[in-house]
Amino acid sequence: MGGKIVCVAGPTACGKTTLSILLAKRYNGEVVSADSMQIYKGMTISTAAPTAAEMDGVPHHMIAVADPSERWSAARYAETAVPIVDGILRRGKLPILAGGTGLWMDAVIQGHGFAAGQAGGEIRKRLQARLAAEGVAPLLEELRQADPEAAERLHPADEKRILRALEVYLETGETITAHNRAAKNRPPRYEAVWLGLQFADRADMKALIDRRVDQMVSAGLLEEVKTLLAQGLPRDATALQAIGCKEFLGVLEGTVSEAEAIAEVKLRSRQYAKRQLTWLRRNPAIHWIFWEKDRDFARALQISTEILSAAGVF
Repeated sequence: MGGKIVCVAGPTACGKTTLSILLAKRYNGEVVSADSMQIYKGMTISTAAPTAAEMDGVPHHMIAVADPSERWSAARYAETAVPIVDGILRRGKLPILAGGTGLWMDAVIQGHGFAAGQAGGEIRKRLQARLAAEGVAPLLEELRQADPEAAERLHPADEKRILRALEVYLETGETITAHNRAAKNRPPRYEAVWLGLQFADRADMKALIDRRVDQMVSAGLLEEVKTLLAQGLPRDATALQAIGCKEFLGVLEGTVSEAEAIAEVKLRSRQYAKRQLTWLRRNPAIHWIFWEKDRDFARALQISTEILSAAGVF
């Protein structure tokens, strides 16, 4: 394994950025963002990326490194982030991986590698053309012949994963089931100590998310979306699918009012937080710190210090 690192995970608005900065200052660390939207330039408000003042002198990586027109996958993120983590370790400092995109964090920690295949590849294009012409049933049947376990596991309506499983088999000759099984048997790339933040009462999380959305709007969310559009981004660009951007496109197009967009952003943010928690709760290694009514960072830092000390981080 490549060394010990700390992972700070949790749903949106739970305080990952603040805790990771406090830990970095205490443990001579550097923060590596694991957020699938914070990688894009020009999206500080919509992604709640830390400002220079909020970073408080702590080095941050993987924030605003990609053009908004680009599409990034977990595999590409890991390819870029792993050398950064290794560099932090070589300098004798503590890497702190912080973010809410669980798949991306796992990609760095586990080091499983990803099955071959790409969204814009020729095989994917052919499969998508067949999906449009024939529907998903023949493709699922084809997958059943090649990889019965995957066909059984996937819901017939999950077109995206059905295409992906077929693509892997057609491109490599190896089933995605076999690939995943082999990957699970490999040791992780790093020894990670996981810290998770969440609210004891979901109503408090919802209230905080709503306040954060109001702050984003006040900070100029609409102007940020206007600026992104002025760069000539297509409406289906991945960056514009970020919660906040997508809804405020409707305001600019005149299809919804600002009040309607704000309500939708709050709803989507709450739904996203729920999905993030569902993903993270599958990880038995996470040491959960529960917020009460308000976020008490002094208490969270003390609990984190005890956990890291017990794990022999420093």
